[in-house]
Amino acid sequence: MTVTIYGIKNCDTMKKARTWLDGQGIAYRFHDYKAEGIDRAHLDRWCKEAGWEIVLNRAGTTFRNLPDADKQNLDAGKAIALMLAQPSMIKRPVLEAIGHLLIGFKPELYEALFHKANA
Repeated sequence: MTVTIYGIKNCDTMKKARTWLDGQGIAYRFHDYKAEGIDRAHLDRWCKEAGWEIVLNRAGTTFRNLPDADKQNLDAGKAIALMLAQPSMIKRPVLEAIGHLLIGFKPELYEALFHKANA
């Protein structure tokens, strides 16, 4: 089973998700946006599957500090361009596992996904 978790190393939510995975003995690959960046193909796929409104982290300081013009008239194309330019605007973590995509960390969703895979 290939599990990849995407995010930023020092993010508190990322730390919680990684601690949960470690506690369950689930092996994963950590993809750090700061070190490795992110490509358009991933963002296109995530936005198509989950919706750009879910993938774009509008609550974070990076988004909030944007000029108002950059925050107006958002659509998928503009959101993807913003996230490509500043990956810290991607909601964290993004988990790809067992053919599923989870955005954000909720222990009960992780539990349901991995419990189903091991059933």
